Amino acid sequence: MSGETHSTAEENKVRYRRTQSVTRAEEITKKESVQRKSQPDKPCHRPRDSLFSWSSGFDNFTGLVNWGFLLLTMGGIRLVLENFIKYGIRVDPVQWFTVLTGKGEGEGYPSLLLVSYSLVPVMICLMMERSLANDIIPEGAGMAVHIINIIVLVLIPMVVIHVKGHIFSLVGAMTVCFIYCILFMKLWSYVQVNLWCRVQQKQNRHNRSGRRQSITIAQLQNGRDQEHERNGANGSASGGGYNNDKDKVPVLVHYPDNLHPTDLFYFLLAPTLCYELNFPKTTRIRKRFLIKRMLEVVIGVHIVMGLFQQWMIPSVRNSLIPFSNMDLTKMAERLLKLAIPNHLMWLCFFYLTFHSFLNLMGELLHFADRNFYSDWWNANNIDTFWRTWNMPVHKWCVRHLYIPVVELGYSKLSASVIVFFFSAFFHEYLVSVPLKTFKVWAFTGMMAQIPLSIVAKHMETTYGPRWGNMLVWASIILGQPLCIMMYYHDFVITNYNEVLA
Repeated sequence: MSGETHSTAEENKVRYRRTQSVTRAEEITKKESVQRKSQPDKPCHRPRDSLFSWSSGFDNFTGLVNWGFLLLTMGGIRLVLENFIKYGIRVDPVQWFTVLTGKGEGEGYPSLLLVSYSLVPVMICLMMERSLANDIIPEGAGMAVHIINIIVLVLIPMVVIHVKGHIFSLVGAMTVCFIYCILFMKLWSYVQVNLWCRVQQKQNRHNRSGRRQSITIAQLQNGRDQEHERNGANGSASGGGYNNDKDKVPVLVHYPDNLHPTDLFYFLLAPTLCYELNFPKTTRIRKRFLIKRMLEVVIGVHIVMGLFQQWMIPSVRNSLIPFSNMDLTKMAERLLKLAIPNHLMWLCFFYLTFHSFLNLMGELLHFADRNFYSDWWNANNIDTFWRTWNMPVHKWCVRHLYIPVVELGYSKLSASVIVFFFSAFFHEYLVSVPLKTFKVWAFTGMMAQIPLSIVAKHMETTYGPRWGNMLVWASIILGQPLCIMMYYHDFVITNYNEVLA
């Protein structure tokens, strides 16, 4: 005890001496400054660091940021002019309309038929849930039917497009795969949430049968409110209840009252992948906000299609020969040339989808949770990027995949690998099935995010968060065009190798 007291006293003495020395140095500097100013040579120098030194404390580089932005703008304008001089004006809105409305579709529009057929697994799911809620079929048999229904839902586009691929257009096949992928995740969430509700309902029944349950004041008041609703009371007409509709608290939907087609189809249209019995809703539609989002969707589609037609298509076509000859220098040049239009198109597509379109749907459906994305552009590592750039998918993966896997006893690392494997499968599904080119480039790219995230975290901790953020941006800017070049090469070689030969 005495040793600890002695060491504490020594530390206090050292700290006091340091304080004294610093104070003494400041006093000497002040006295020297006063004496120098009193000299007749009119001194103009004082101790200070250069602005680019970290010790200077200077952090206002706004002018350099403006300079960099102006330089990038000038470089971009030069590339645009070069593209116009080399290829001319390639933008053709009539061709966009022709492609988007089914150019290349066979007789009967098979893509529309497959989209219409997606209602069949939806109704099967609803019928099974009603049967399970009414104890018509056993729980095990019902869940087996659900699993088969959802798996078949994913396999239908794969089989039909592979067998009858010549009657599908590329846009139609991509639309079908995208809709079926979203439907798969929504039905998974619908089935799992209703399962949770059934388990909770059975537990409540067991508790009530085992002991007499006390009734709280809140439960009693809720029962009165529900009885008031059932009696069809309309506010002031009955002399009781609410005098103002704005003050009226909506009655929550309870299981199994949610098992209704209206509830299910609202969820299928809502801009979310996670099902709830009671979604947060707005009270009105903001007309000005709605018109802005509609204009953004219309203008955004034209910008994306214009970038694709004018800039992307020529760059992708020109990458075929260097990629086939494995000319690394020209491949790198084509990759960097394709990276700029692809990245601009991706940013426009992000804003168009996650801000404009999803907010448009949310406003029309009174859906109040508009957390469709977070500040992914500030992500310092790959993990943060994947958790913030697509919030609907992230919420679904955490709620319906990651947490259930952890609750089964697996480690968090194993659960994360399973989530990435699931995501990699559907990335490959959305690319390979429409192209009818079954490669694993998208799958490999997604699985490569796991070691890349380790590298990004190492750079973040070793060199600072700025370097981690730069690695995230580099993976986005360069990874996507590399994947596009590989798939285009394989698609052309697979389908048009005889023509090229």
